[in-house]
Amino acid sequence: MPEETIFSKILNGEIPCKEVYSDDLCLAFRDIEPQAPTHILLIPRKTIRSLKEAEDQDKKLLGHLLFISSKIAQQEGLDNWRTVINTGKESGQTVFHLHLHIIGGRPLLWPPG
Repeated sequence: MPEETIFSKILNGEIPCKEVYSDDLCLAFRDIEPQAPTHILLIPRKTIRSLKEAEDQDKKLLGHLLFISSKIAQQEGLDNWRTVINTGKESGQTVFHLHLHIIGGRPLLWPPG
């Protein structure tokens, strides 16, 4: 059985979120600690701990997440944004349920972090 995370609790309706988008494969909601004026998290409904643990059968889901992240950014009125996937603790991943950060609304410097 997959490890319970804050994201699994959100998906189960145990914790409320400010939903931005939802379909049968994923859920997007506003980050509670935004790093920019627009900071949205997009999570798959399927539990995948990290991008490193994605499997061959997840290819379509991963493509769907990227496609939807672009649609959400445009829906939010962003012309420029950053899509971030942290993989592993040392990269900054704190919730071990794959998720994409959609960040925009201000100039974003490079390199990050």
